[in-house]
Amino acid sequence: MQPFVVKLSSLAPGSNLLEWHAGAQFFESFGNEDILAADLQVTAHVTFRGITAEVSCTVTGTVTVPCDRCLEDLIIPVDTSFGETYAPLGDELDFSQDVYDYVCTSIPLQRLHPEGDCNQETTKFLSK
Repeated sequence: MQPFVVKLSSLAPGSNLLEWHAGAQFFESFGNEDILAADLQVTAHVTFRGITAEVSCTVTGTVTVPCDRCLEDLIIPVDTSFGETYAPLGDELDFSQDVYDYVCTSIPLQRLHPEGDCNQETTKFLSK
C-alpha cells in the first residue's frame, strides 16, 4: 500500500489513528528535486462517516534542501498540520497530495544557513 492511501474497508467505525514515515522517495514521486532528503513522521486521525471522511493530519520532522547561498545541504525543521473532509471515490482515500503540498508550503522561500554557517570556500567568491 502506498503511504497516505487508506482502504476505507480497513477502517474501524469511528476514529482511526494512522502513522507513516515519509522520506525523499515520497517527494521524488512528485518530481520534486529540491528536497534532497526527508525524515518526516505523518500522523493522521481519520473519522469515516459513511460518505465522507474527516482527516486531521500532523507532519513533523526535517527535510534537507540545498542552501540558496552556498548550495550545501541545509536541514529545515517541518511542523505542519491540516484538516480536511474528503468524499472518497471508491474504497480508497488518498491524501498524498495534501501531505506534499503542506510540507512544501511550510519550507521557507529563502533557504539559507544562519550567517557564518555557509561553506566558506563557496561564499568567498560571492563578494568578488
